Amino acid sequence: MEREDAVCGPQPARMGCHESAPLTSSRPVALEPNAIDAMTDKPIYLDNHATTRVDPRVVEAMLPCFLESFGNPGSINHAYGWEARDLVEAARARIAALIGATEREIVFTSGATESNNLALKGVAERLGHKGKHIVSVKTEHKSVLDPLRRLARRGFEVTLLDVAPAGSDCPGWLDPEQVQRALRPDTILVSVMLANNEIGVIQPIAEIAPICRAHGVLLHCDATQAVGKIPVHVKQLGVHLMSFSGHKIYGPKGIGALYVERSPGNVRLEPQIDGGGQEWHLRSGTLNVPGIVGLARALELCIEELPHEMQRLRRLRDRLFEQLAADVPDLVLNGPPLEQSDRRLPGNLNCGFPGVDGEALILNARDVAVSSGSACTSADPEPSHVLRALGLNDDLVRASLRFGIGRFNTESDIDRAARLLAQEASRLRKLVAS
Repeated sequence: MEREDAVCGPQPARMGCHESAPLTSSRPVALEPNAIDAMTDKPIYLDNHATTRVDPRVVEAMLPCFLESFGNPGSINHAYGWEARDLVEAARARIAALIGATEREIVFTSGATESNNLALKGVAERLGHKGKHIVSVKTEHKSVLDPLRRLARRGFEVTLLDVAPAGSDCPGWLDPEQVQRALRPDTILVSVMLANNEIGVIQPIAEIAPICRAHGVLLHCDATQAVGKIPVHVKQLGVHLMSFSGHKIYGPKGIGALYVERSPGNVRLEPQIDGGGQEWHLRSGTLNVPGIVGLARALELCIEELPHEMQRLRRLRDRLFEQLAADVPDLVLNGPPLEQSDRRLPGNLNCGFPGVDGEALILNARDVAVSSGSACTSADPEPSHVLRALGLNDDLVRASLRFGIGRFNTESDIDRAARLLAQEASRLRKLVAS
């Protein structure tokens, strides 16, 4: 029997005024003054697409949830539970406001992978009787592609769209017309990420959304790499569902959220985790109060600093590319041109080092922490599916590195990293040639 309260069932509350409850207790715990410098003896960190260092201001907001406001928000019979519930609801309201949603549209999860699974499987199981066709893109994150493969094994038909190839005006970009052409009477869902985690391309979600709505098709967006890094407003984008995570925006790991539209039409999902009925029966399990408070504070800081930080990261990103290009012959830029600021994440750079094995470069340039692709596929020996989708050959795919520049990177980090990588790339090329 279908549960009609799967989205809209009310939660009990024992204390009012959730909207005005603070995100932390009245007695914050200060960090050591040199906490931010604790990693200075480690390699230069340029893998911020994989994860970010938690901002000390976020840690400070979270600490009271471990030491003072430690109650279970599901404990509705005493003050400890009420206090925890108030912290959760204050954080929920703040997160909702920052992305243009309402509190009832925010469902907390363990991260974007769970959010993506809940969105995709939740829609498929709820609407499978109406149709079994789903549209997505070849360059999506594995946490979208793998659930789609599972759904395909269960009888759903999945269409994966191509993106603009290398050599085009905007490699990796999805033409909204492709979505239009892919839709069928039995299409129930389209899933397109907002910003790609490897090549940083920003997809035209606001142009895709009206196409989906005109055909009565739900649109899910994995915005994990975009939220907190570029302006994101769910109503302006026009999405029905949107996933994001804390550890990509200087918040803690293990916390994420799924936006589920409630107006003009209630989007209904089939829950993937059963139990206590938390989060309006959409995601059972004890709520991660410190993580939720941390997510809210992290997002708040990102939005406050967004205009300045976007410009700063672009400057650092361009500086890194210019220095690498000057010292590495035939360096290849993967993804959109850097000057297309509206189509590429500010802190993203993906470069191919022809004639050099990317993994060998990573292992030998040990003073620089970078990756060859998504952290979620680092154990997979296959070349990047994103770069392959651009039409790159396997040699260039394996010679490519992804750089994620973030809040705690400086010009000296960029200069030193460029010098070390260029030196090591030159040494490895000479070894291959000898």
